[in-house]
Amino acid sequence: MLISQVRKEDGSVIVAVRAPGETARAVRGAESVYALAMEAANSRRSLRDVVDAKGFGETIDLEEAYSQGRLLSPITHPDPAHLHLTGTGLTHLGSAATRDAMHKKATEATEETLTDSMKMFRMGLEGGKPKSGEKGVQPEWFYKGNGTTAVAPGEPLVSPSFAEDGGEEPEMAGIYVISDKGVPFRLGFAVANEFSDHKTERVNYLWLAHSKLRQASFGPEIRIGAAPEDIRGASRILRGGKVLWEKPFLSGEANMSHSFANLEYHHFKYGLFRAPGDIHVHMFGTATLSFGDGIRTEEGDVFEIEAKEFGLPLRNPLAIAAEEEVAVHQL
Repeated sequence: MLISQVRKEDGSVIVAVRAPGETARAVRGAESVYALAMEAANSRRSLRDVVDAKGFGETIDLEEAYSQGRLLSPITHPDPAHLHLTGTGLTHLGSAATRDAMHKKATEATEETLTDSMKMFRMGLEGGKPKSGEKGVQPEWFYKGNGTTAVAPGEPLVSPSFAEDGGEEPEMAGIYVISDKGVPFRLGFAVANEFSDHKTERVNYLWLAHSKLRQASFGPEIRIGAAPEDIRGASRILRGGKVLWEKPFLSGEANMSHSFANLEYHHFKYGLFRAPGDIHVHMFGTATLSFGDGIRTEEGDVFEIEAKEFGLPLRNPLAIAAEEEVAVHQL
């Protein structure tokens, strides 16, 4: 089942659900995906059961709503400060050739000559998929922002005026709510663009935290339930309506050095991230970047990321923010 949110002309929200390839229907009496998810989490029922119990109303043309700019992020919080955008890196094996090269380098190089990134990657290969009941190695982790930096599908991803670069990262994101008792529940997965500043990161890896403090987008639909083992999608950049760059991307545990369960544990082990009522959108990393192929994005470029099992493609144009004067004043 795929679930999404559409804004009506009066500003109210329609929750729409559908099976892949079918027409969406409105969920009767649903105020938001968040409200449905919290009802499911607090009653220990599946989201699918909660949706089915409410029943369905009018059909919704999601493509038309998308073209009219009425698709919202597929989950939003009434208080954006309680939606957290986070992610993990160095989690994907990439192509077979890249994987072989990484294995060779990781196993033949000495500990002293490995970069910190390669050490982290090797740790994931060795301990990122623990057996049931065991604790695996923790991944690289980063913070992106809260709900104020979550951009709806179709809306511009805005790069700060001080940024060196604004580039896409096609990823899968896990979507979670925290029940009233502080228990994390996963709704499902969505396509995400973990928008980053790769030139800043490249200067020095210790600037990674700075490079990740950017907007992000996910959706337009959430695929309820577990993710497929082998996810195959496409990432492209359009300039002037024509494809400038395009490449397949792989995700799912068959293409990862960590299991989703291990990445989830190392995020939610912190009590900070189990605050009742919060939403978490946690992005799981990628091995595919246009930046790595020498592409330099420009204002007006359109990012498009899709994976057929996850509904409509995610599209966002790139915008550049005007320069701001920032000063701290003494009280």
